[in-house]
Amino acid sequence: MIAVTGATGNIGRPLTQALAEAGQQVTAVSRHTAAVPNGVRHVAADLAEPAGLKPALAGAKALFLLLSGDLHATGASPADIIGEAAVSGVRRVVLLSTLGVVTRPFGPTRIAMRALEDTLRESGLEWAVLRPGGFASNALWWAESVRAQQVVAAPFGDVGVPIIDPADIAAVAAACLLDDRHTGGVYELTGPEVITPRQQAEAIAAALGSPVRFHELTRDEAKAAMTQSMPAELADDTLDILGSPSPAELRVSPDVQRVLGRAPRPFADWAARNVAAFR
Repeated sequence: MIAVTGATGNIGRPLTQALAEAGQQVTAVSRHTAAVPNGVRHVAADLAEPAGLKPALAGAKALFLLLSGDLHATGASPADIIGEAAVSGVRRVVLLSTLGVVTRPFGPTRIAMRALEDTLRESGLEWAVLRPGGFASNALWWAESVRAQQVVAAPFGDVGVPIIDPADIAAVAAACLLDDRHTGGVYELTGPEVITPRQQAEAIAAALGSPVRFHELTRDEAKAAMTQSMPAELADDTLDILGSPSPAELRVSPDVQRVLGRAPRPFADWAARNVAAFR
C-alpha cells in the first residue's frame, strides 16, 4: 500500500493514477472527500493533525509527502508526520521539497523545509527528496483573464525560468516510491528550457487556436494581486525569483531524464493538455 498526500492536486492526482495503473494499492489522502480512480481508497485527513493520520497510513509501506502552505507556518510540526509514518509501519517516504532550499536557503519556509529534509534523512526510513522549481500549472492563475478577456497579465514578461510540468514531478515521485535504486536520491526537477511569461502566453494561444494578448504588470501591480491570496512576504519572495532568477534557478536540470529516461515535457505540452481551463 502506498499513501499519497495532496492526492487531489496537480501532482497528487496524476501520481495516484500512475500508481493505480501500475497495479499498486493506493490510499489517496486529502482534506476533503474527493473522487479518486477505481480501486483507490480515499481517506480524508488533515496533515496539521499527524495523530489523525493513522487511518490513512494503516497498511502503508510507502508515503508521498506533500505539505500545504499552512504546514510551513510558525508553530506547525510537519516533522511529526514523519514520526507518525514510522510508527504506522511506513518504510519509505518521498518528500516534495523545493529548489529554493538550495537557491535561496534563508527564507523562513525554506529553512523549515530544509529542517524537514534533515528530519527525514535521520529518521531511519528509506527516503528520496524531490526539489522542483516553478510549476507549469501556475499558469492557471491566468485562466480567468484568458477566458474573459484573452489576456495574460504578468510581471517580468521577458524573464524566464525552466518551469516543470507537475505530471513529470508525479512520474519521478512514482519511480522513487517503486524503485529501490532511488533510495537516498535528491532530485532537482525542472522543465526542458527557460520560458518567459510572454512565451507561455504564446503557447496558451497556440493551444487555444486563438489570440492571447500579453499585458506586462509592474512589480507593484503584481504584488497587489498576489497578496489577495498569499502573505506579502511570500509575494515579495516570489517576485524576487521571477524578476531576477539566479544562475542556479536558470539551470536546466538533467534529473528528470536521469530518473525517467526521457526529457521533461515542455510548457506547450502542458498547455495543450490543460487547454479546457482557458476556454
